[in-house]
Amino acid sequence: MSDPVRPVPTNLILGFLGVGKTTAILDLLRQKPEGEVWAVLVNEFGEVGIDGAILETEGAVVREIPGGCMCCVAGLPMQIGLNQLIARAKPDRLLIEPTGLGHPSQILDTLTGEYYQDVLKLGPVITLVDPRKLEDPRVLDNVQFRDQVAAADILVANKTDLCTDNQVHAFDQWAARLAPEGRPVYHTNHGHLSVGWLDGTAALPEVSEPHAHHHHHGKIVDTPPPSVDESPWQLVTNRGQGHNSIGWRIHPELMLEENAILAMAMDDRLLRFKAVVHTRDGWRVVNVVDGAVTILPGEPRELSRVELISAEALDASEMDQLLRAAAGLTDQD
Repeated sequence: MSDPVRPVPTNLILGFLGVGKTTAILDLLRQKPEGEVWAVLVNEFGEVGIDGAILETEGAVVREIPGGCMCCVAGLPMQIGLNQLIARAKPDRLLIEPTGLGHPSQILDTLTGEYYQDVLKLGPVITLVDPRKLEDPRVLDNVQFRDQVAAADILVANKTDLCTDNQVHAFDQWAARLAPEGRPVYHTNHGHLSVGWLDGTAALPEVSEPHAHHHHHGKIVDTPPPSVDESPWQLVTNRGQGHNSIGWRIHPELMLEENAILAMAMDDRLLRFKAVVHTRDGWRVVNVVDGAVTILPGEPRELSRVELISAEALDASEMDQLLRAAAGLTDQD
């Protein structure tokens, strides 16, 4: 008689745009017990799947749901991705990273619903907060931010090394006023989380706006993008949730000038700039948020990926010309 299948321990890692969720998951993957298989379901607002490409560097089995909110259309895009990931990886633990512009309510409903009740064991929901963002009323008033915080079993102040003492103190005072009382609250930087925080059970508190995600639009058909061998320069865009994204998939033989990429990344209209690109000096992982630039060497990939996110609508053709120039291309190429 075969042993019954054990539910997969599962954790959501939540947080607003640019708070450091991918860095935190990378840190957790480095703490993975030897011999275990961990899988990550990652959802990005943009279309080109940069976070998934970064997470694969730590040996996780990664499944991406690009292009918006994974929970839309009654959770169908999420369920398709989740089912494929579980079947492929047979993981010992599953981490889920929704978009920073997404809403957790429908995701939690899906994960705890009848279909997954014997498949998944939902552990503590961890929400990261950048204390500096509490000074921005647009963040505090954002329904996605509020409900990511409300859904948390564990609240973590990340990037405290970049905060003043007053900002950290203000975070602690703000967190102390939140319900429920006694919720664990931690400080960290560089996305360092304790792997022990993943154990336990999610409390599933009520969120303030459980229907906030209903105006979003999800993708029902999971159609793969064309091969970069057939289409070596691919420009894709997305719009929704008060934000806009422009992304590129580029053939790896088209090498880009690193300084030109950085000049493009520092456009003060951008909220985020992410790239895994083949430059003339080698492969690079570029991340820019709040004017802070991180550049790391990267492993060779099957294609280069670039993504930018802004609150205001940008001219995609203008941005495309800038990136083409970085690759030494003209509009005719």
